[in-house]
Amino acid sequence: MGDAPEQEKEKDCREKEQREAIRETGEVTLSHRIHLLSVIGEIEGHECLSANSKTTKYEHVLPKLAAIEDSPEIDGLLVLLNTVGGDVEAGLAIAEMIASLSKPTVSLVLGGSHSIGVPIAVSTDYSFIVKTGTMVIHPVRMNGTVIGAPQTYDYFKQMQDRILGFISEHSRAARGRLEELMLDTGILTKDLGTILVGQDAVEEGLIDAVGGISDALARLYGLIARGRGSS
Repeated sequence: MGDAPEQEKEKDCREKEQREAIRETGEVTLSHRIHLLSVIGEIEGHECLSANSKTTKYEHVLPKLAAIEDSPEIDGLLVLLNTVGGDVEAGLAIAEMIASLSKPTVSLVLGGSHSIGVPIAVSTDYSFIVKTGTMVIHPVRMNGTVIGAPQTYDYFKQMQDRILGFISEHSRAARGRLEELMLDTGILTKDLGTILVGQDAVEEGLIDAVGGISDALARLYGLIARGRGSS
């Protein structure tokens, strides 16, 4: 009987920590030992964005992914995406970290996963997109003054090659087809690139299936159970 107040106190502390994690980073650990990671707004890199912008900060995400890999309390990772893209280096760093996790991972595109959000969406063991979800593939862009244009264009080409290589390695999409989609001038008005909606992303081989949260969780449970069975 004497332990009841302590247990209640610990429960209150855990709930408070969980609310704080959701408020600060959009992250929470679900029941069944699954960690939920939200990639929302713009992916922030080495420069801080406006305080009015919704951002995913890579310096928060990378340590969290390392902690997930190391934690015996977490069996799998569910990644929810609704992002306009952002910093290329930061986005690729997050994608590489997710792809290197030994624990089962599933992603779900809600709203959109554009630009550098595409590698993050395909970095998991299995990926879903809702019917109205969108993915935008376009060339690397830069704002501001460009000094030494030829060298900058060469660097852009290297970055695009890294992005295309990662996407083709972690999805069913062929690299040549991805480059066609990236450089298409007929879909995005006055720009280069392609918008893929729901089933289109599946048919192009970027995403594994159309589905929602129940499908994503069911797939993750299955991957976790399969891993336990093989151990």
